[in-house]
Amino acid sequence: MSERPNILWYCSDQQRFDTIGGLGNSHVNTPRLDAIMREAVTFTHTFCQSPICTPSRASFLTGMYPSAVGVNQNGNPAFPAHYADRLVPGRLAGAGYDCGLVGKLHLATAAEGQEPRVEDGYRYFQYSHDHKGPRKPGHDYADWLRSVGADPDVLMAKPTDKASYLEGAKQKRFGGVQVPTEDNDNFPPHLHQTNWCSEKAIEFINESRGDDQPWLLSINPFDPHAPFDPPYEYFRRYDPNSLPGAHFEEGDLGVQECLKSAGVDFQSEPLCSEDRDQRVMQAAYYAMIEFIDHEFGRILDHLESIGERENTIVIFMSDHGEMLGDHGLVLKGCRFYEGLVRVPLIISWPGRFGEGEVSDALVELTDLAPTLYEAVGEEIPHYVQGRSLVPILQGKTSEHHEFVRAEFYGAIAYPDQTHATMIRDKRHKYVRYHGKDVCELYDLEDDPWEHKDLSEDEGSRDVLMQMMEKNLDATAMAYSKSSERVSHY
Repeated sequence: MSERPNILWYCSDQQRFDTIGGLGNSHVNTPRLDAIMREAVTFTHTFCQSPICTPSRASFLTGMYPSAVGVNQNGNPAFPAHYADRLVPGRLAGAGYDCGLVGKLHLATAAEGQEPRVEDGYRYFQYSHDHKGPRKPGHDYADWLRSVGADPDVLMAKPTDKASYLEGAKQKRFGGVQVPTEDNDNFPPHLHQTNWCSEKAIEFINESRGDDQPWLLSINPFDPHAPFDPPYEYFRRYDPNSLPGAHFEEGDLGVQECLKSAGVDFQSEPLCSEDRDQRVMQAAYYAMIEFIDHEFGRILDHLESIGERENTIVIFMSDHGEMLGDHGLVLKGCRFYEGLVRVPLIISWPGRFGEGEVSDALVELTDLAPTLYEAVGEEIPHYVQGRSLVPILQGKTSEHHEFVRAEFYGAIAYPDQTHATMIRDKRHKYVRYHGKDVCELYDLEDDPWEHKDLSEDEGSRDVLMQMMEKNLDATAMAYSKSSERVSHY
């Protein structure tokens, strides 16, 4: 067994912060996440640095803001080669770690089914962006389906085309609900991509390596990313009529129509809850999360069975959230509501980090890279913009950031190429849609689901100016630190 810890880094896709039973959601079944919370530190206020896949993943895999690493959008042709040495798996591979990836990576476009790679550090690489394709040989998930006697041409959904992407939630196969039945399942669990991720994760963990060589494994299933298409076995466990539905108030549609009129990009049109089968969507989303919970637990059970659990740092997180009907929206885009930018984060290392602790400190996903470097005894590089969570994980402090920030710089292939920034402290959130003379201000103590914009409220003018100043300063400080200073002149 290595003296340095292994790292199991599980990242679901598009999972909101409020989808874990152990944190008070009695409507979703997450027994394995609830269980690991009892031996971990769980963070309730963790924020992504962009509510879109590629910039978020480039950010937390480097510890830099998306604008600093130069990856601001989905669809970029390649991750910047000159920053390849800043990726966590690459740096840890150079420090002796055996690094593997299962599932999606999404540091660059996945339009052709498998994205172009840089020197990312992953020696073991089992790639599948999602369960839609391509079906041709060489796509690892499709090849696995063939190996177990299944036909990917029958099982795998039709790939998303450009028209579907631009139509967003109007296209059922991109952002709609696909309700399964016992006779017409979306995908049987044992053949699903989420299950395949577990199978390949266990395969990697079981590989022979030297007794003193630790490993890092990134596990990135596509779910609960839309479309909302869970297996019937999990969907049948949820009664849509028993679910609470979205956070929606009558005035929300007017706000969204104003942003739409200003051209602000988003993947769905604003609609009131009655015009969407909101609770069926919520049931499908929760079913996908329960399936992830089961498969995550299966990997933990395997670590326990081979005696590696106590020597493994386990991270469970997501790259960004999902609107799920809040404010009349589904999917994602240029908004910074809590359901979209706030994500789950659970970190466990038995005997080394706190157990059963819940932290409400303000945390960014940029903090993960320096946390891992400190935990494994590596120097934190000069360019890292996050702050290590180790002091919180070891119970030495309860505070972290004064505020957190997020960016959206033309992040999706929509006409406006909107630019916007967000800053959030313990009480207030400020959002600026740049070049549009539009901003938002929320008091999260009085209005936790952000239905009352205070940006034009005279009584909130001082707070607005303070948050504007913080946002400007934070944006100026988010530049890329390209090199270390080598002399005084």
